[in-house]
Amino acid sequence: MPHVPLRPKLLTALAEGYGLRDLRADLVAGLTVAIVALPLSMAIAIASGVGPERGLVTAIVGGALVSAFGGSRFQIGGPAGAFIVLVAACVMQTGVSGLVLATLLSGVMLALLGVLRLGGYIRFMPYPVTVGFTTGIGVIILASQFKDMLGLSLPGGEPGPILPKIAALWGARGTASPMAIAVALATIALIVGLKRFAPRLPSLLIAVALVTLITALAGLPVETIASKFGELPRFLPAPALPDLSWNKVSTALPWALSFTLLGAIESLLSAMVADGMSGGQHRSDMELVAQGIANIGSALFGGICVTGTIARTATNVRAGARSPIAGIAHSVILLATMMVAAPLAGSIPLAALAGLLGIVAWNMIERHEFAALTRASRGDALVLWVTFLVVTFRDLAEGIVLGFALGGLVFIRHMAELAQLREGSAPAADNPEAQDPDVLRYRLHGMVFFGSVARLGTILTRIAQRPRMVEIDVAEVSFIDSTGVQMIATLAKQLQRRGGALVIVNARPDIVQALNAYGLAQAGVDILPAPL
Repeated sequence: MPHVPLRPKLLTALAEGYGLRDLRADLVAGLTVAIVALPLSMAIAIASGVGPERGLVTAIVGGALVSAFGGSRFQIGGPAGAFIVLVAACVMQTGVSGLVLATLLSGVMLALLGVLRLGGYIRFMPYPVTVGFTTGIGVIILASQFKDMLGLSLPGGEPGPILPKIAALWGARGTASPMAIAVALATIALIVGLKRFAPRLPSLLIAVALVTLITALAGLPVETIASKFGELPRFLPAPALPDLSWNKVSTALPWALSFTLLGAIESLLSAMVADGMSGGQHRSDMELVAQGIANIGSALFGGICVTGTIARTATNVRAGARSPIAGIAHSVILLATMMVAAPLAGSIPLAALAGLLGIVAWNMIERHEFAALTRASRGDALVLWVTFLVVTFRDLAEGIVLGFALGGLVFIRHMAELAQLREGSAPAADNPEAQDPDVLRYRLHGMVFFGSVARLGTILTRIAQRPRMVEIDVAEVSFIDSTGVQMIATLAKQLQRRGGALVIVNARPDIVQALNAYGLAQAGVDILPAPL
């Protein structure tokens, strides 16, 4: 992989020349993104099992650090819907203090991945895995919003796994609140209507603000942010280190690993989306370092996991951002809003935020891509469905790892099937137009590696039973590994025991180097390079 410097895109943007027109464009984009991020950050935090103020802290602190140190010109950092499932489960098991510690540890791991230059490898995620886990997360988030959308009462708490959750929600259907349902439906209808008929307007903020105003003026009996969590603070909390005792660290470490895996994938995927929309090129390793710094900063202020957010990043690009200053401006605007309008935000109905997240979750369910991959091939369909089912009904991290491993096996099988050994003919020494009866020539095609050795080895074993001179033309071999070389060496030994010999012809320089590196010449095999 080409060496890319660990240099923030902010420095690059400023070095290229940054004027008043660029600043104006970035401020407008930052305001646009802040309008989207304000209700969304609180909704994601509430759905994650923590207070809404932690979502705002995450967007303010984490968002500013991602933009200041990131490897993407347009990336917007903050709390993401993809983390809701993991964060909620972490809070249930370790409490908020354990979540903060896991976020801090994850930040250290992410930064280390970037420093070790592993960002490019994390991008090697099969597309069916990405669609499978995104769709699974969307289904889980959607199911988690029914409680507040319907105003259900669950005295025993809401279960985490989706099947017990659905059973509990169904059992509590008699406690549904018509007012909560009306508020959620009104929010959803406003968001959908504004997106269709006025797509340039900030539909999320307008819908939540309008429903909140009507609810407050009418005095509707619905649960609000203030009634459940109390009044929102107007200032950021003082930074503080979480408890770093070994017992706390050992408990938080598995969660930190999951946060790191998902955070790396989500942030780099978001940066790639920004590249596709803008024509730019992000720096993967620098982006991981920035995500690490942002998660450490968020944890110090009591925030939750930070990652690149696809929807807000896309909004930033569409709003005309010129540099990472737009992301910093979005965080500053959120902080100013928190200082001025915190009491007003407390009046937002939870059913309205649930309706908003319901729309977000529905958009995360990649229906068209899911259907297309299901029809594409048996291998892609298998990887897609396994990832989706494990993420939805088992565990997010397990789904990603299993999907990635299964995708690798499908790829290995496909590459192995492309490797072929075809019988050819060798010209006679005294007459080039005639075939030499004492020489068997075969043409080897494709990748000769551990995946294709089993099939090719069976053919070569039958060849070894005919003790003559055997030539193998490797002009069309694109790659050979140690297992492939060992297969050829075994053929050579079998031929030699029967009085025959083996010659490799038309080997490119890289193939010659590989054959010699694995000791094929020492096995008594002549290796003839391809003519220049």
